[in-house]
Amino acid sequence: MPDYVEINDLLLRTIIGINPEERVNRQDVVINIRMETDNRPAAASDQIEDAVNYRTITKQVIELVEGSSFFLVERMAERIAAICLADARVTWVQVRVEKPGAVRFARSVGVSIERSRDDLSNLTPPG
Repeated sequence: MPDYVEINDLLLRTIIGINPEERVNRQDVVINIRMETDNRPAAASDQIEDAVNYRTITKQVIELVEGSSFFLVERMAERIAAICLADARVTWVQVRVEKPGAVRFARSVGVSIERSRDDLSNLTPPG
């Protein structure tokens, strides 16, 4: 049975979208990340070196998103997945990126992707 490390409802502001006003005004995005890993080494040692450091990954995601100006949430999700899979302990990741209020009458719209270590060669490197 797999273990997971999750980052839920990370609310950030960024330039995202294809419309002219979206290229100027920052918008909210909500990011959810679920990373598959083996938590047993960290549970046994009680040492951060043996764990997926969600704080470090969150900082990298914040830096990427707040400094970006992607046209598509698909691209943003792919880059976030690459950051997560850069940690050798992460074997699989699910990333959901939502744009609240992007479509009238909908709370939000977004994309979900799943990537594994096998997909690494096809991912855009983080940074």
